[in-house]
Amino acid sequence: MTSVPVEPDVAPQLRALRRRSGLTLEAAAARVGMSPAHLSRLETGRRQPSLPMLLALARTYGTTVSDLLGEATFVQDPIVRADRGEPVGAGGWTYRQAGGSGRAMQALRLRVRPGPQEKLVRVHPGEEWLHVLEGGLRLTLGEAVHLLGPGDSAHFDSLTPHRIAAASSGGVELLFVHTLLQSAPAELCLGG
Repeated sequence: MTSVPVEPDVAPQLRALRRRSGLTLEAAAARVGMSPAHLSRLETGRRQPSLPMLLALARTYGTTVSDLLGEATFVQDPIVRADRGEPVGAGGWTYRQAGGSGRAMQALRLRVRPGPQEKLVRVHPGEEWLHVLEGGLRLTLGEAVHLLGPGDSAHFDSLTPHRIAAASSGGVELLFVHTLLQSAPAELCLGG
């Protein structure tokens, strides 16, 4: 794994973020898949984290790797125009960016057509919110199946096993917001 040079103030930043998140050393280490001793060495500057480790820590603490490293963030245009950005297709779904990239929330306009992705169960950290614009949606949350129509919304913890499927033959169009940090639109339909 590639190690990232850590500035002297990043180690205390890791500890401060963990404490602000209300996590013990043991709980945070378990979430990122490392030993508490290793996390302690990162927080005291005795060990340097790899880039994948920084990404896991950033997701756990609800921030970005750039913030962990103290990089200056540039101010993004808060407006996303309808005529900008090409749709991205993956797994039979079509994604359009509906919000700024590089944020803690990602907003997408999503077109879901009937197909094999209906069987894909997703479980991941974060929250999801969706709003049906047109068509019918079959949303499975755990064992419960919900049918949603235009104007209906759902907001749920995405650690709940969930499936999103079109309930109408023409598919369903949604506004979709999730809290997965730094995820490309296509990654949403491929992850499980």
